Amino acid sequence: MRSPTILAAVLVNVCVLGLVRSGEAQCLPNGDVRFVCGPVSPEDLAAVPGSPWVIVSGYEVLYATDTRNHRSVPLFPTSSFLSRPDPSFSDCAGPVTAGFQPHGLSLRPGSRGTHTLYVVRHGSREAIEVFEVDGRGAWPSLTWVGCVVVPEGVTLNSVAALPGAGFAVTHFDQPAGELLEWQPDTGWVRVPGSETNGLVVSPDGRWFYIAGWPTRSLIRLSRGQTPVQRDVLEIRFHVDNIRWAPDGSLLAAGHLGTGGVESVIACLGQRQCEGMTSRVARVDPERLTAEEIVRYPSTEHFFLGTVGLQVGDEIWLGGIGGADRIVRFPVP
Repeated sequence: MRSPTILAAVLVNVCVLGLVRSGEAQCLPNGDVRFVCGPVSPEDLAAVPGSPWVIVSGYEVLYATDTRNHRSVPLFPTSSFLSRPDPSFSDCAGPVTAGFQPHGLSLRPGSRGTHTLYVVRHGSREAIEVFEVDGRGAWPSLTWVGCVVVPEGVTLNSVAALPGAGFAVTHFDQPAGELLEWQPDTGWVRVPGSETNGLVVSPDGRWFYIAGWPTRSLIRLSRGQTPVQRDVLEIRFHVDNIRWAPDGSLLAAGHLGTGGVESVIACLGQRQCEGMTSRVARVDPERLTAEEIVRYPSTEHFFLGTVGLQVGDEIWLGGIGGADRIVRFPVP
């Protein structure tokens, strides 16, 4: 049986931005709760397989965080990034660093220490930016290999690599939104019966697991099956992102305020976050049952949780709204 929900108190600290040394930053633990300070608005997290690195989608920057000492460095855009366009993305105009606003992440494991990273990109273009990640050096490096611009009117939120060479994305739109797939040979295809927000795909490619942000739920949707099978699990908070845990369970992360969606908007826009909590639930993907394992109140440094990732014996919680840290909890 897992331990009870973690409820952490408020911690007031000022953290150094950019390259962060945990011993130098005023970023002390609060009981069992610890922090990675530095990355601003760490909305999404993706672990690089076989390495100590976690890719962080921050405000206008992709960071790499070292899980051993919790130092972070910017990866993109930088003056030294590499570019090697892949013919699979021939419709892309080329790398654009100006107006780079990263959002969701998905990493396709590769071989020999190199992997493919898909990044939801807003700003100067609405697209999926594709990078090769090399985790074998002193710090990981990114090589830009292409992009896929989305259809007119689509606003991206999350991306998930599919078996083969394609990926799926969520289009965030009230009240439900939709899911789209992209393959090199067919382009964009809309998925019937889908919703938003966050997204992962089962290892065999047969199931989508979708964060139902407006409906406070997790949706399991069949892929490539007729008829379409759709199951809904009530989560009781606004689920923003979903990540696989090492034990095969899902970590559904999000937030909840005392006033529903309106309180989330007030927290983001006006910093009126009283009563707001960030949460993570562990979900059994087969039985579709959920257990809340993290509950963390909004502070002046961390407002709205968006993603939960298991890193060793910790759960890392990323967030938006100008948060200046990742919050680390012991695995229950």
